[in-house]
Amino acid sequence: MNLDWEQELRKYHNVIASGTKSMQIKAMVMLARFSKHAPERVLAQTIPLLTEILGHDISNDSAPSLQEAAAYCLKCIACRGDGGLAIEIGGHGATHSLIRLLPHSDGKMQKVLIKCLLLVVTFCNSSRTVVATNGGLEIIISLLNSCSNDVRRYLLEILSLLALRRDVRKALTRLGALHFLVEAAGCGSMVSRERACQSIGLLGVTRQARRTLVDLGVIPVLVELFRDGDQATKIVAGNSLGVISAHVDYIRPVAQAGAIPLYAELLQGPDHAGKEIAEDVFCILAVAEANAVEIAGHLVRVLRQGDDDAKAAAADVIWDLSGYKHSTSVVRDSGAIPILVELLGSGSEEVKENVSGAFAQLSYDGGDRIALANAGAIPILIDLLHDEIEELRDNAAEALVNFYEDPLYHDRVSDAINVPSFRNMQNRLIHIRASNEHMARSLRRMSVEQLTWNPDLV
Repeated sequence: MNLDWEQELRKYHNVIASGTKSMQIKAMVMLARFSKHAPERVLAQTIPLLTEILGHDISNDSAPSLQEAAAYCLKCIACRGDGGLAIEIGGHGATHSLIRLLPHSDGKMQKVLIKCLLLVVTFCNSSRTVVATNGGLEIIISLLNSCSNDVRRYLLEILSLLALRRDVRKALTRLGALHFLVEAAGCGSMVSRERACQSIGLLGVTRQARRTLVDLGVIPVLVELFRDGDQATKIVAGNSLGVISAHVDYIRPVAQAGAIPLYAELLQGPDHAGKEIAEDVFCILAVAEANAVEIAGHLVRVLRQGDDDAKAAAADVIWDLSGYKHSTSVVRDSGAIPILVELLGSGSEEVKENVSGAFAQLSYDGGDRIALANAGAIPILIDLLHDEIEELRDNAAEALVNFYEDPLYHDRVSDAINVPSFRNMQNRLIHIRASNEHMARSLRRMSVEQLTWNPDLV
């Protein structure tokens, strides 16, 4: 547009300063229309006057319509650029006025005020502080309790922004308003849902809040967000769902909601953080044997089809699961062992390290030793005793010591007994077992002494 913006700005200032009410409203409507095209420096010069009008005493009969026009103008200006104008609007005190006007508004004006507030708090951290510490949170909650129209989405998005603050999360818990945060995670823009999801994860670390959130139906909401979100959202949702699952009562409900295949996808994704989250949550969910069976099936598929990073992550999970009482048979029955043996001979260094660690753990079980031997693991483990990587040598040696102590495989491991890494590990395990036995005897003796010393316990 080939306008003289400085001249138009002077006209605007003159009308606002001395024009009639209708002229002022018309000038603000025109400013809102031109805000898409006017230079940001020109728009910035209109903000002080607009925020002043917004702060007028609402007892003045002419104020509401002027304030609605000012709020609409500020909303349009806040949409421009990368958020700098929204921050400036907040800096001129508009947030205080918006909060003050909201309880006394309805209809079109209420919607304009809420939209303007959303834009300001989206970009302006100090405005979020103003809302959170000046009764604004209570006003938002009150409006959510009473409204069911199209402004609800904007209120939930404001709430998701505020809930990134610790004091707001505590207030939501105290006020019994966590159901609004769960609602915010289930509707609105994906960015807003992700923010709400992040706050849910932060809340879920405490047992009481976790139980409340589960009772409010948070598990299916997080699973839906986990399934439908982009990669960044999947990571946030997966992490929050993992926090919720970290209690024995919620392990099965999380799995039954369809989370395990989603974590398997995250394990194969491009983000290192996502892989770590999936590994951690798999180790939690696998406490339930039925979950462990399903997880093992997905891990086998990843070991067959994934890239090196995904295979390493899957092998790492199997290493962890191998220490679970029920998971040794789960790993064996899944068909993972022959694939792991193949990877131990041909995989990347990280894959080999994780597979060898899993084999060291599995080798303590007789049935798993049979499966490992039948799959051809022993010769590969013997070769790894000479590997340059210390962890690989140690893991291989630990597994071979357990094979050597098994009469079925004693002779097949005889070639390894003179290798220094095997001898070192054998001596180390002897010392560890002796230390464990000494500790067990001490604990038994301590228990007897305590019972003798305290006759009330007998």
